[in-house]
Amino acid sequence: MARAASERIEVRLRPEQRREVEQASALCQMTTSDFVREAVAARAEQVLAEGNATLVAPEFFDQLLEALDEPPRPNPALAAAARRVAEVTGR
Repeated sequence: MARAASERIEVRLRPEQRREVEQASALCQMTTSDFVREAVAARAEQVLAEGNATLVAPEFFDQLLEALDEPPRPNPALAAAARRVAEVTGR
């Protein structure tokens, strides 16, 4: 069962914008509130999806995948740090 909408957002429109919204909602056979609610929710979802995506060139992505598939290279500084930790902790 769908929950009733209870939160409010007020918006000021120019008269021509209001007429367009009302005409569009009528064409969709929706109330103006339902039309605006769906349009706003769809746009918010789109903006959030775009904001959460990282786009890179296909060549870069291929290079990244190749690098991740390679075995890790030894890191002398990390190995030295691990030895020092082992000496200090006795492990």
